[in-house]
Amino acid sequence: MSSRMVKVYPRFERLWHWTQMTLIFVLLFTGMGLNGVHGLLPFGPAVMLHTIAALVLLCVWIFATFWLFTTGTWRQFIPKMRGMTKVARFYAWGIFRGEKHPYHKLLWRKHNPLQAITYFGLKILVFPAIWITGILYLTYNFWEEVPNATLWLTVIANLHVLAAWVIASFVVVHVYLLTVGHGFRQHVAPMVTGYDCIDLTPEQEAYLETNEPWRLQS
Repeated sequence: MSSRMVKVYPRFERLWHWTQMTLIFVLLFTGMGLNGVHGLLPFGPAVMLHTIAALVLLCVWIFATFWLFTTGTWRQFIPKMRGMTKVARFYAWGIFRGEKHPYHKLLWRKHNPLQAITYFGLKILVFPAIWITGILYLTYNFWEEVPNATLWLTVIANLHVLAAWVIASFVVVHVYLLTVGHGFRQHVAPMVTGYDCIDLTPEQEAYLETNEPWRLQS
């Protein structure tokens, strides 16, 4: 295999990533304010900003889900156990000893096993949990006559906060990992330019040079 700079992150994926990042930070900031962690925003504006950001993010997620399935990109997020132990050991131990990352990105597999299972868990469990609880929370006036509605609202609110803290923890770990290995700049650059260093077989390299030369950076 040869290593080449290949455009693996199309424009929509990069736009989706940075839009999602911005909205999640807005939601975490306003959500912490609503839960009394800080008082930097008045309650009313915080509720309005939180609700608007949540609805915009929900629309972004709907479009992103449609894009993932229509382009076949969803396959990148299916977790595989092969190489999982090596990657987990690297992050738990090897990274502090200056070892090289055991996973090399491939054209058809840009996420390492640990990334894939983390993103899969977020998309299958955590994100749906925060969508559903958020919508139920937002539409409480429509079902407040349901028996034990106040109890259900408390359960929903706590599940919503729990899912939010899981996402916040992911963001912290995600940002931290961007600072190790090759360094912050090298990790972030592919999500800005779209190009990343990928191991290509001779057949893949020949195919890209013939049919999709715009994806290869000379």
